[in-house]
Amino acid sequence: MRKIVVALGGNALGHTPEDQIEKVKHAVKPIVDLVMEGNEVILAHGNGPQVGMINLSFETSHQVNEHNPEMPFPECGAMSQGYIGYHLQNALIKELRDRGMSQQVATVVTQVEVAENDSAFQHPTKPIGRFYDLETANELESTKGYTMVEDASRGYRRVVASPKPINIVELDIIKTLVDAGHLVITVGGGGIPVVKKGNHYDGVAAVIDKDFASAKLADLLNADMLVILTAVDKVKINFNKPNEISLDEIKISEMNKYIQEGHFLKGSMLPKIEAAKTFVEGKQGRIAIIASLELAKDALEGKSGTRIIN
Repeated sequence: MRKIVVALGGNALGHTPEDQIEKVKHAVKPIVDLVMEGNEVILAHGNGPQVGMINLSFETSHQVNEHNPEMPFPECGAMSQGYIGYHLQNALIKELRDRGMSQQVATVVTQVEVAENDSAFQHPTKPIGRFYDLETANELESTKGYTMVEDASRGYRRVVASPKPINIVELDIIKTLVDAGHLVITVGGGGIPVVKKGNHYDGVAAVIDKDFASAKLADLLNADMLVILTAVDKVKINFNKPNEISLDEIKISEMNKYIQEGHFLKGSMLPKIEAAKTFVEGKQGRIAIIASLELAKDALEGKSGTRIIN
């Protein structure tokens, strides 16, 4: 039996609750395929579209009616974990039961610790929320302390930090559920970013990359594999060029060379590769796979995807 952390992209889950209910019916099928193969599966997921929707809803309602609250960003992340987990749980349970399996499914609303002195807090880069005109953006900077940047000439958006995960607060609970044979959904959206303050944790306005959080989870659980599911079947170099090459299996040393040569975009494939590297480098024998959702089972059998090894 292999212990596998699977990271599911937030865009595979839809942009509205109705859309998500339909999309997760298909998204869970390859996950259950892995369970049926006898693997111990822990599921992580993104939340970019979903947390943006929640944040925008509270922003808009507050502007319309001052008695409606503004919702802090960590709380928006917690809400997204709850409602995405609810839909995934229902879809997974149905798929498991349809295949004659009795495994239970649970979502853990998960806090992920970051360092208060992480340099990312000095250079926020992750856009969230709606677009504003320049005048409103300046007002938000002066009244709320937001960092606002122009985004592709479409207006100004708030940006927050994207610090690296250093620990998972609910790790022991996750381990207990996994050891009991349950399918656990955790570190949703990269987790709720928190900093440790004595005996408690404070939420911070930040977004942890879900692939880095998934890699940290896989490391702390001492998983055998990290599987990052995305929209492409393999990692490619010379992407979208006549000399494009798909990578089947690659060692860390070779991947480092491709990173230095600038083959991977910062906003898309690069974080997935860097997250995979951190997991594989943690212990000899570990494997990370980057593959498409639909071909997850084939990827584990070496028929698809890109395998990253030591």
